[in-house]
Amino acid sequence: MKSIGQLSGELQQIAGEIELKIHLGTSDAKHEWSELKSKLDHFVAQAQLEKSGGNVSEALTILGAELKDAFERIRSAL
Repeated sequence: MKSIGQLSGELQQIAGEIELKIHLGTSDAKHEWSELKSKLDHFVAQAQLEKSGGNVSEALTILGAELKDAFERIRSAL
């Protein structure tokens, strides 16, 4: 059986690891969101070109699918 001191130390270590994972997860999500926001801005600009007759339909479809997948990953992570 562990002493209270040993258990306390173990719990503090586990809590520290969990806190770090949460912090890193949040940082990762923020970083991914920043990249996705840039892609979204590009997508919106390209969509405007498509509306005005540009031929970017296939690229837009691929980019839109990538954005949707990434948004779902972030939503699931939060």
